[in-house]
Amino acid sequence: MEILKNVEIVDLCLYLKKEKVLILADTHIGYEESLNKQGVLIPRFQFKDIIERLEKVGNVDKIIINGDIKHEFGTISELEWRHSLRLLDFLSKHCNELILVKGNHDTILGPIAKKRNVKVEDYVKIKNILAIHGHKIPSKKLLKGIKTIIIGHEHPAVSIHEGPRTELFKCFLKGKWKRKTLIVQPSLNLVTEGTDILKEQLLSPFLKQDLSNFECFIVGDKVYDFGKLKKLI
Repeated sequence: MEILKNVEIVDLCLYLKKEKVLILADTHIGYEESLNKQGVLIPRFQFKDIIERLEKVGNVDKIIINGDIKHEFGTISELEWRHSLRLLDFLSKHCNELILVKGNHDTILGPIAKKRNVKVEDYVKIKNILAIHGHKIPSKKLLKGIKTIIIGHEHPAVSIHEGPRTELFKCFLKGKWKRKTLIVQPSLNLVTEGTDILKEQLLSPFLKQDLSNFECFIVGDKVYDFGKLKKLI
């Protein structure tokens, strides 16, 4: 499904069709291990499931991980080392260029990128599109000439009610930020659905605004266009 002209939703990723660029965000490798350390015991299934979902995408020219490839802030756990490198190896086989955009969790990303000779950037410009993690507002200079901003960071999800049952689904959001089109993509962290944007406090400064006119695209067995958020409130 197209979320914007030339920009297609492919599962939990975005695909720029003309440029053959795939953008994914927020894998948070090591999240299960972090929960285990806090006493929350869950099986470690995330890496396997991420690979299975990405295998369906196929080959592209460029892949951008738009922030937070790993979860821990101040260290790199043994599991993060192992699975992050395996993810980079997998993605590199499916593209000509792989770029890591720094997210707020990526304080120690350099050693992982250096192991595989992968570029680390604060943002990536593709013509008039800016891919940036979304935890802080970029400078006016950087935004000059930009028409569309693609961010991660927020891990958007919405709760859908059917009778007494309520279920949370990952979703894409599309709206405006200072007259520019803003697309917020869900996380590829498969342990949790994310932040219920209708109920929970939001993190990204891009989303400190009225979101009622933002369009919502829910990812389930396929992509569903649920229209504007105000219809779900």
